[in-house]
Amino acid sequence: MPKESIHKGHRERLKERFREEGLDNFTDIQALELLLFYAVPQRDTNPIAHALLDRFGSLSRVLEAAPEELEKVPGISAHSATLLTLVTALGRYYQVDCAQRVECLTTLDACGAYLVPYFFGRTRETVFLLCMDAKCKVLCCREVGEGSVNSASISVRKIVETALNAGATTVVLAHNHPSGVALPSTEDVQTTRRVAAALAAVEIHLADHMVVAEGDYVSMVQSGYRFDAYLLP
Repeated sequence: MPKESIHKGHRERLKERFREEGLDNFTDIQALELLLFYAVPQRDTNPIAHALLDRFGSLSRVLEAAPEELEKVPGISAHSATLLTLVTALGRYYQVDCAQRVECLTTLDACGAYLVPYFFGRTRETVFLLCMDAKCKVLCCREVGEGSVNSASISVRKIVETALNAGATTVVLAHNHPSGVALPSTEDVQTTRRVAAALAAVEIHLADHMVVAEGDYVSMVQSGYRFDAYLLP
């Protein structure tokens, strides 16, 4: 049977299957094929999907890969790479938008649930500051740096300025561990103490510092760490 006959109607069948069933029963190859239909209009996307998985090892790693790395795979243009990287970014955007429907965060668990979506799909350590008023109403959640929490790129001054500009009375610091281990390091704890002291000097309370990994978080406060004991006199 000619190759053209084998693949005739394949795109429409796969699209229709998705519309009826969703992605639950798709293989990684089929999911990538379907996605690539919208960036590669004229070619069979099955070999490209195989090549992507061979290079990166899993669907999640394909979607987390940098555009310049994706473009090294035969058949992946800048257009296709943009579409692939858009998936994770859009997923994070969606989750953050859902989280923002909650206006007041009255418990640490609520703060954790609010913050986790901000780290979806991130492959670099990133630090966010959640700012709230005296009634625990969310004022903003701002990225305050990239890199490890104790690196030169993370400025205690920037954290304080962000909280002051937001008019916050209480803040929660959060950063991720892309390695997948949501345990605070010694450096994390030391830096948190410095941040707590700097914020206390301008009458802003650091309620917690959360470490996020693989869709979950560890609260330093719930883990027994206390930062008020290290405030500057």
